[in-house]
Amino acid sequence: MRLRALLLSCSFAASAETAAGLQWKAPSGWVSQAARPMRAATYSVPAAAGDEEKPECAVYFFGAGQGGSVEANLARWQNQFLTADGKPAKPTIRKRTIRGLPVTTIESAGRYTGAAGPAKEGKIVKSGYRLLGAIVEGPGGAVFIKFAASAATIEANAAKFEELLSSFEREANMAGLLPQSLVGAAL
Repeated sequence: MRLRALLLSCSFAASAETAAGLQWKAPSGWVSQAARPMRAATYSVPAAAGDEEKPECAVYFFGAGQGGSVEANLARWQNQFLTADGKPAKPTIRKRTIRGLPVTTIESAGRYTGAAGPAKEGKIVKSGYRLLGAIVEGPGGAVFIKFAASAATIEANAAKFEELLSSFEREANMAGLLPQSLVGAAL
């Protein structure tokens, strides 16, 4: 039984991403992209049929105590989605706990103003967009997850986003499955 737990632990750890004392695993079908500034991970996400865009889900970590409060980020994301009359769309915000970690999620829809083009173009407004966002509060700081894409692509990938969220856990949880002689050993 211990050997099985150790093997499962090692297989998860080998494919897990980490930041802020947390680890998680990308859902099947989401492809990890090359490193980018301020991002702990970026995933290419399959687009819905007929969607021309190349959607992605970004996981940000700015450092302990950096990146703003949960409330400030929710407000910023909320203001990136507008109704037809130009007012901020009303998001759905929920607080929950995943594997002992505080998690705040946001869902919104409408005209997306958070997309940026080349500097000379400024903001690009995209109609018919949705946002699935989350802030996971880890021992080393907050991790911010943002998935904004066409409503059809979000709908097609909503279960995968939930799978990503459900995989978050403290890195130390995995160490509890290892024999003490291996904890902290260099690999």
